[in-house]
Amino acid sequence: MEAEEDGLGSMLDIEPSSADVPPSRTSVSSEQLDVEAYAGLYNGRTKIKRLLFIAERCGNPGMEIEALRMAFDEIKKGEDTQLYRDVVHKIDGRLGPQYELDQSWVDMIDRRAELRKEKVENELNGYRTNLIKESIRMGYNDLGDFFYAHGNLGEAFKNYVRTRDYCTTSKHIIQMCLNVILVSIELGQFVHVSNYVSKAEQPPDVQDPITIAKLRCSSGMAFLESKKYKLAARKFLETGPELGSNYAEVIAPQDVAIYGGLCALASFDRTELKNKVIDNINFRNFLELVPEVRELIHDFYASRYASCLDYLENLRGNLMLDIHLHDHVETLYSEIRHRAIIQYTHPFISVDLSIMAGAFKTSVSGLEKELEELITQNQIQARIDSHNKILYARHADQRNATFQRGLQTGVDFDRDVRSTLLRTSLLKHDHHLRAARKL
Repeated sequence: MEAEEDGLGSMLDIEPSSADVPPSRTSVSSEQLDVEAYAGLYNGRTKIKRLLFIAERCGNPGMEIEALRMAFDEIKKGEDTQLYRDVVHKIDGRLGPQYELDQSWVDMIDRRAELRKEKVENELNGYRTNLIKESIRMGYNDLGDFFYAHGNLGEAFKNYVRTRDYCTTSKHIIQMCLNVILVSIELGQFVHVSNYVSKAEQPPDVQDPITIAKLRCSSGMAFLESKKYKLAARKFLETGPELGSNYAEVIAPQDVAIYGGLCALASFDRTELKNKVIDNINFRNFLELVPEVRELIHDFYASRYASCLDYLENLRGNLMLDIHLHDHVETLYSEIRHRAIIQYTHPFISVDLSIMAGAFKTSVSGLEKELEELITQNQIQARIDSHNKILYARHADQRNATFQRGLQTGVDFDRDVRSTLLRTSLLKHDHHLRAARKL
């Protein structure tokens, strides 16, 4: 049975990895991204960081200046003067006098910050003198909040961790863990994220569905960062719809759908994809927010690879502008491509490589290399006829195997029956061994 082209359309073309270009400027063409709508999904520091990341990576002057403008406006709502200076420097006067450095605002915020810091530290010292655990915990929390608001994430992390010794209830422990997780994600220290997710899950009375959803997302992001895509997919798939916009300082529901969907496509087999993704009612709520991801998952499962891979290619530009996902896009796309090739070849005894290469928009030699890699990794049971450019599957001869099993069963049955008849006959005629008497 020869493989037909089966309507397989354009396959994604692997672009140069972001590691091959300087991190300060990776040109990404993405006319589709609505920066304002995207930024509206987040709040706090992650909103600013994502906007700055888009400005740095988009390679589109219009999109860059729009992202910088929105980041500037958001920063002015807070108290991080160093971040404010950085953004003003990046704008470089391109938005007019309204977006130039306001030194009087910077001086006012810095003076206010000094007074606030002195007050919080004095209060904390008083609490420590009086040895009131709850007050000390709140004092460290306030100091952590102060440093976080002013962009000193290292000091914020230290003060949030110090509250651990003064937590007296499960609620306090969970709050401490969530604070540490928040700062650790922004610092990119995902080992701490995993550790404190585990600590937050230890109290037996953790039943708040919103808190559980936050922990699932944080754990999923940690696994994603360490390239454990299957574990990441499971965590995102376990996230409940209660998450909503309650974790907008870290992640949006649309991110759960994208991260979880792509990780599942890259790591799940066909059965898992059906049971854990397509039939997952809770995750379906997230997928409805990103129809492109929903459709590409359904198309992949239904072997409509042309449509699936078109969706992937259309999403590529926007995904390269995601602050957490951009480093993993090429790897995930490569894994999804490999799984598409495996599923394409699975039903056939032989596949004409020239037809398959045309379907996947690649050369026959390039396709051979991919197939060789998959065969070497034991992901495809097949051999390649390089001369005739045909892939032959090493499927077991089911008919012959069944026949041989039947013959062996008959032989075993005949032996057992003969053994039983012989033993019965020996017993009937009292022919059996007796132990010799000892003298």
